[in-house]
Amino acid sequence: MSTVNLISQLIIPVFILFAVAYGVAKKVRVYDCFVAGAKDGVTVVLKIFPYLLAIFIAVKSFQASGAFDFTKELFRGLFTVLNIPIEVLSIAIIKPLSGSASLGVFTNIVKTTGPDSLTSMISAVIMGSAETTFYVLAVYLGAVGIKNTRYLVSICLISDVVGIIIAIGIVKFFF
Repeated sequence: MSTVNLISQLIIPVFILFAVAYGVAKKVRVYDCFVAGAKDGVTVVLKIFPYLLAIFIAVKSFQASGAFDFTKELFRGLFTVLNIPIEVLSIAIIKPLSGSASLGVFTNIVKTTGPDSLTSMISAVIMGSAETTFYVLAVYLGAVGIKNTRYLVSICLISDVVGIIIAIGIVKFFF
C-alpha cells in the first residue's frame, strides 16, 4: 500500500517536471507559455461565469421553491409500485442539475441507508451513469458562445433519464 501512496504523491510533480523538461528540450519558452495560458484561463472563467451563476441560481430556486419536494411526491406512488426506494428519486433529480449537490445527496443516502443497501447501490450506479447536464451545458456552451441550443437540452435530459432507468433496472436485476 505504501508504494501506491508514494506513486500517487509523486505523479503530479513528475508530470509537471516532465512537461517543463520536454518544453525546454523543444526550445519552448515554458514560463511565457504558462503565463499566456493563465491569461486565457481567466478570460474563459469570465466568459462562462454568467452561465454558471444562472445554473447555480436555477438549482437553488428549484430546491427552495418546493418543486424538488413536489416532484418527489409526484413519483412516490410509481416508485412504491415498482419497489424502488424513494431516496433514489432524490439523486435522479439532482444529478442532472449539480454534481456537488448530488454528491451531498449520495453521501446522505449512504450514511442513512448503509453502503450495501439497495438504495445506495442504485444511487451509486446513477452517480456514474447520469451527467450533470445543466452544468456541462452551461460551461461548454458558455465557453464557446453557442446561443442556439435547439434540441440539445432535451436530448441530454432524455439520455439522463434513459441512463437512470437503465441504472435502476441493472441494479434491481443483479441485486
